[in-house]
Amino acid sequence: MKIAVLSGKGGTGKTLVSVNLAASVKESTYIDCDVEEPNGHLFFKPKNIQAEEISVKIPKVDETLCNGCRKCVDFCKFNALAYIVNNLLVFEEVCHSCGGCILFCPEKALSEKERFIGEVQRGISENVSVITGILNTGIASGIPIIKRLLSYTSEGKEFTFIDCPPGSACIVMESIKNADFCILVAEPTLFGAHNLKMVYTLVKLFDKPHGVLLNKCLPGEDNPSEQFCIDNGIKILGKIPFDHVLGKINSNAQILVRENQKYHKLFSDLLQTVAKEVRHEAVTNP
Repeated sequence: MKIAVLSGKGGTGKTLVSVNLAASVKESTYIDCDVEEPNGHLFFKPKNIQAEEISVKIPKVDETLCNGCRKCVDFCKFNALAYIVNNLLVFEEVCHSCGGCILFCPEKALSEKERFIGEVQRGISENVSVITGILNTGIASGIPIIKRLLSYTSEGKEFTFIDCPPGSACIVMESIKNADFCILVAEPTLFGAHNLKMVYTLVKLFDKPHGVLLNKCLPGEDNPSEQFCIDNGIKILGKIPFDHVLGKINSNAQILVRENQKYHKLFSDLLQTVAKEVRHEAVTNP
C-alpha cells in the first residue's frame, strides 16, 4: 500500500506525519521525495547507508561536425542551446534531457554525456527502510531522482510512505502518480485553507483517493481548513492538537511514536483509517 503525504506549503507537518506513520507499523518503507530539502533522515538517523549517484544525459557538441544550421536551437523550447560567434553553446542548467536536439541534428554533431544531478541514499532505522533523494544545488528538476526513489516502492513491505515535496508542481505530481491514497495535511488558518485547496485540486485532477489530516488544532478556535473540508465533502481523517509535548519531541528530532504512547495510538489509528479507506476504494472502484 503506497500512501503519499502532501501539503500546500512547507512547515505544515507533512514530514511529521510521514515519519510517524512509517514508524508506527511493524515494517515499512519511508521515501523522502522532498529532494530539494529532505529532512526525514534527521528523525530516522538511518544506519548502513548506501549511496547511489543519479545522472541525466545532456548534449555534447563535436565542433568539427557542427555546420551552424541551428536546427537544434530551433527545436529546443527550453532555450538550452544557442549558436553564437560560430559556436554552439549548451546551457546545462536549463537542459531537460529530452534528447530531441540529438535526433534533429543532420550532421550528427551532438552526442550525449552524463551530468550528475544528485543521489539516492538508502539506510535502515529499526523497523523502517529509509530512502532519501538529494538534489544538487542549482539543478532545475528533481524528477529523475524521484523516479529512481519510487522504483523502491515494490520492495515487498506492506506499507510505503511517500513524503512529497510541498506545493503542487511537477515534482509533486510525479510523487503521487502511483500512490494508492493521498493524505493532505493542513493548518488551521486562512493561508492553510488556501494551500489545502491547491493540493486538493491536484489529487482530484489525478483522481486519487484522499482525505485531510488537520494539524496544530486548538480546541474552540475557528479552523478554516476544517470548514473547507465540510463545505466540499472531504473526509477528515483526524486531528493533531497544538501540543507543547509534541513540539518538544519533534524539535529534538525524535520520533513521536517511539517516545510517546499517546501519539503511537494516534498515528496507528490514523493508519487504520487510511487502510480502511483504501480497501473501500478497491471494492467500490475495482
